[in-house]
Amino acid sequence: MTDFQLCADYTATGDQPAAIAGLVRGLQAGQRRQVLLGATGTGKTFTIANVIAQTQRPALVLAHNKTLAAQLYAEFRQF
Repeated sequence: MTDFQLCADYTATGDQPAAIAGLVRGLQAGQRRQVLLGATGTGKTFTIANVIAQTQRPALVLAHNKTLAAQLYAEFRQF
């Protein structure tokens, strides 16, 4: 599998750096279940993309409907 490289014209801001660090730390500590909770438009997709890039681990992203799945797909392709 090739390395996941995050390609974005912006960087993590606000609460994102702490969330990324916390999620990465949890994964490295063996925590299999973690939650990233945020309101619409707060950068959850970008945060998860950063976690994937830093840990180089495969990820399964679930969406509860086709519209959201299509939106997630489009956003992840940008990175």
